[in-house]
Amino acid sequence: MFHIIVRENYDEVSSEAFRIMKDVLKLERPVLGLATGSSPVGLYKKMIADHNTNGTSYRKAITFNLDEYIGLPKEHEQSYWTFMHENLFDSIDIPEENIHIPVGDSEDEELECRNYESALEKYRIDLQILGIGTDGHIAFNEPGTPFDSVTHIMELTEQTRSDNARFFDDEIAQVPTHAITMGLASIMRAAKIVIIATGANKADAVYGMIKGEKSTDCPASILQDHPDVTVLLDQAAAARIL
Repeated sequence: MFHIIVRENYDEVSSEAFRIMKDVLKLERPVLGLATGSSPVGLYKKMIADHNTNGTSYRKAITFNLDEYIGLPKEHEQSYWTFMHENLFDSIDIPEENIHIPVGDSEDEELECRNYESALEKYRIDLQILGIGTDGHIAFNEPGTPFDSVTHIMELTEQTRSDNARFFDDEIAQVPTHAITMGLASIMRAAKIVIIATGANKADAVYGMIKGEKSTDCPASILQDHPDVTVLLDQAAAARIL
C-alpha cells in the first residue's frame, strides 16, 4: 500500500523522511536499511543535526546498506562505505560493529552475497530507505531482476552507469560494471519502506512503480505488494501521477 506525500522541494521531502525516521529511532534497537546516492543525503543531514542538537543516540542502532560496487575497496572515494561514513556515520555515535555494508573487493563475491543475506536474516529492518533509478530500479536491482531475488551480484545497465557517472567526474568508464545488492525479496521483508524521489527525470519511474503493471521491467513495481510504503516526492517527480 502506497502512502504518497508530495512536497514543494527536496528540503521539504527530506524533512518528511526525517519525521518518519525520528519515530523509528524511538525503538529500543532500531534496525535501519540505508541507501546511497543523492536522494537520502538531505535526510542524513537532518539526522546529524538532530544528533548534535538533541542528543539522539545511535549506539543501539543496527544498519544495513543496500549495495556496494564490486571492485572498489572500502577506502575508495566512490565506495559506498566511504559515502556512508562521510555523509552519516562519522557524524553520529553508531558503533562501527553495528554497520553492515557489502564488501566490494571480497575475494569470493558469491560467498559475500550469501554471508550478507545471512546477516540480514537475523534481523527485520524496521525502516528501509530507498531511492529509485530512472529505469525503475531499486537498490541495484535492474530491470529483469526476479521478484524473489535475495542478495546477489548485479551487472549494471548502461543507463544506470551513465546516471551514476556524475559521481565519477562524469566518466562512465570509471563506473564499476557490477555491484553486490540486496535482492527484491530482501527489501520486501522490511516492516516499513520510505522511497524518496525528486526531479523530473524520476517522473516516469515513479509512474511505473505506482500506476504501472507489476512487472520485472520496473523492479520498483514490486512495492505495490508491500503493506507499508511511503513515497516522498517533489512536484516534478510527482508530475505523472497527480
